Amino acid sequence: MNTNLFFSIFFSSIFFSHAQEQKKDSITQLEEVILLDVFKTSSATGIVPSSVIGRAEFENYSPVDIVSSINQISGVYVLSGALNTNRITIRGVGARTLFGTDKLRLYYNDIPVTNGTGFSTIEAFDLENLNSIEVIKGPKGTVFGTNLGGAILLKSKQLVPGSTNLTNSFTVGSYNLLKNNLGFSHNDGKFSIGLQYNHLETDGYRENNSFDRDGILLNSAYQLNAANKIGFLLNYIDYSAQIPSSLGITAFEDNPKQAAANWKAAKGFEANRYTLMGVSYSHEFSNKLENTTSIFYTYLDHYEPRPFNILDEFTNGYGLRTRFTGSLNFMNRSAKYSLGAELYKDEYNWATFENLYQENNGNGSLMGNKISDNKEFRRQLNAFGSLNLPLTDAFTAQIGLNINKTNYDFRDLFNSGTNNKSAERDFDAIFLPSLNLSYSFTEGYRIYSNISRGFSNPGLEETLTPDGVINPDIVQEKGTNYELGTSVVLDHGKLGIELAIYWMDIKDLLVAQRIGEDQFIGKNAGSTKHQGLELDISYAMKIAQEIQLIPFLGYTFSDHSFVDFVDGDNDFSGNPLTGVPKHRINAGLQLKHFNGFYWNTTLQYVDGIPLTDDNTLYSEAFNVVHTRIGYKNQLSEKFIFGINFGVNNVFNTRYAQSVLINASGFGGAEPRYFYPGNSQNYYGAIELRLKL
Repeated sequence: MNTNLFFSIFFSSIFFSHAQEQKKDSITQLEEVILLDVFKTSSATGIVPSSVIGRAEFENYSPVDIVSSINQISGVYVLSGALNTNRITIRGVGARTLFGTDKLRLYYNDIPVTNGTGFSTIEAFDLENLNSIEVIKGPKGTVFGTNLGGAILLKSKQLVPGSTNLTNSFTVGSYNLLKNNLGFSHNDGKFSIGLQYNHLETDGYRENNSFDRDGILLNSAYQLNAANKIGFLLNYIDYSAQIPSSLGITAFEDNPKQAAANWKAAKGFEANRYTLMGVSYSHEFSNKLENTTSIFYTYLDHYEPRPFNILDEFTNGYGLRTRFTGSLNFMNRSAKYSLGAELYKDEYNWATFENLYQENNGNGSLMGNKISDNKEFRRQLNAFGSLNLPLTDAFTAQIGLNINKTNYDFRDLFNSGTNNKSAERDFDAIFLPSLNLSYSFTEGYRIYSNISRGFSNPGLEETLTPDGVINPDIVQEKGTNYELGTSVVLDHGKLGIELAIYWMDIKDLLVAQRIGEDQFIGKNAGSTKHQGLELDISYAMKIAQEIQLIPFLGYTFSDHSFVDFVDGDNDFSGNPLTGVPKHRINAGLQLKHFNGFYWNTTLQYVDGIPLTDDNTLYSEAFNVVHTRIGYKNQLSEKFIFGINFGVNNVFNTRYAQSVLINASGFGGAEPRYFYPGNSQNYYGAIELRLKL
C-alpha cells in the first residue's frame, strides 16, 4: 500500500465506522455548535451553499497557521512558500500564477481588499482577529465580483452584546516563534468597539527566513436609531519578511533549510506597511428594504530588494460599495432581491533600481541607479443584482447578473520621446449572468444546481511586455461554471454531508511566460477544462456522558486539463493542468470534554503536482499530520483561562509546501521548483479573558 495514503485511509475508516453507529441514549443539548462551520449556508451566494470555517476549525491549528485552516475546505488549496509567500487556488483557478494570489476577490468585512489588477494578500490579516472565513467557489457569487476563482470573505470577531472584555493570547514555539494578541472589546447594544494589537516574530525554518509583524485592528459601530447604523474599520499592518526563495531538486533533497544562494547573498527581504480604512452606513427604509454603503481607502508601501533588482512601490486605492437588499411579494411568497455596485480605483507607483549586493562586501543589498519608474491608474466597476424566486414551498430559483468594466492607464515616467511606453487599455464591459436552482426534498436534505459565467483580468505581468509596453492583444479570461450539489443534515443535526460536482470551461487562458529572472510576457494561450468532485463530511457523536468526538473528512478530486494549449512549437493540449494535485484529503478528529478539555488531530494528504506543461516532472505526494491539545474554561464569573500545546508535522515529513511551475534555470543554475515545508515543530499558548 502507498505509504502516502496510509493515514488517509486510517482516518477515513475511523470516520465511517463511527458514523454507522446507532445512538440509543438521549440527546444532550451542547453549548458548542455540533457541526463544523463548513456546513453553514451563507446569504453571500443566496440559495446555494458556500463554505464557512470559524473558531472551531481555527483551533485545529497554530494561531500562526491561517493556511492550514483554509486548506481544510475541499476545492481550495493554498500553496505556502513562507508566511509572506502564499498562493490560493480554487478549483484549479490561479494555479498557473507564479507568485501571489489572483483570479479571486478578497473581502474584509465586505470591503474589497483585492488590488486593481486582481491580486490579494491573505498574510496581511491575523488569524486570531477573525471570526470566520467564507469561501465562494467559482463565479456564482454574483454580488462578490464573479471572478473565475470565486471570492473569500474574511469576517472580524463578533462582539457579544452587553459585555466588556480584555483578552490576551501569548504563543511561543519553535524557530524562536513569539506571538501576542491583546484585545479590548465593548458592546452595550448601541455602541460597540473592538481594538486588537498583535505582534508576531519568528526566525523561520530556513536561512534568511525571519518574519516580524505588528498590527492594529479597530472595528466599531454606533446604532444611531432603530433605522440607522454607522461603522468604522481600521486595519494597519507593518511587517518585514526575509525571502529564502525556492530550491532546486538537489538543494531540496540535500538541505531544505538552506536559502537560494543568490537570495541569501543579497539578504533579500520585503518590507510592507498596509492600511485599510472604511466607513459604512446602514439604513433601513422599511422592514422590506435596507441599504448598506461603504467608502474605503487602502494604502500599501512595499520595498523589496531582490538579487536581480530592488523594487520600491506604493499603491493608493479607494472606492465605494453600496448594496440594497429587500423583499417583495411573488405568488404569495416572499422573493428576496439584492442590487448594488462596487467601484474600486487605485494608483500604483513602482520603480526599480540596480542591486549592487555583489559589490557590498557581503553586507547584502545595496541600491544603485534607477532603471525604471512607472505609474498605473487602474479602475474596476462591478454592478450586480440578484433575485430569489420561491416557485413553490420546496423549489426556489435565483437569477443574477454582474457587469464588469475595467480600465488600465500606464504611465512611463522614466523614458521620454519615442522611448516612452505610456499607453492605456480599456477593456470592453463584460456581462456575467448566473442561474441557481434549489429543491428541498425533506427537512435536512436538498439538491442545488448552478450555471454562472465568470472572468479574470490580466495581472501586471500579463498586461506588459518585457519592454514595459502594454500588450494590446491581451484579453480577459472568460469561463462558464456548471455545478450540481447536495446538502444533507441528518441524525438531529449531528451528521452533515456536502457533495458537489462541477465542470468549468475557461477560454482565452492567461499565461505569464517567464523569459528572464524578472522578465515575463503575457498571452492568451488557449483554453482549459476544470472538472471535479468535492466532498465534506462531519459527524458529531457522544462517546461518553461528557465527551464528544467529531471526525471529519474533506476530499477533493480535480480532473483539470488543457483543452487547447500551444506554446511555440509545443502542443500541450490534453495534458493535466500544471500546478494542481489530482487528489487531496483533509481529515481529522476533534475530541471535546465538557469541562473544557479538547484534543484535535488533522491530516493533510496532497497528491503529486505536475510542475511542467509537458507533465514530465511531478512533485512528490505527501502526508502531514498536526495535533493540538488544550484546555479552556471559565474559572470564575469574570475570568476565562485557556492553555494549549501543539505539534506541527508530527512525523517530520520532508515535503514541498509550495511549488513553482515551469521553473527555468539561469546562468547554468538548476531550475528551482520547490519551497520546503517546515520540519516537525512545536508551539504553546496561554489565553486569558477578563470580563470587566
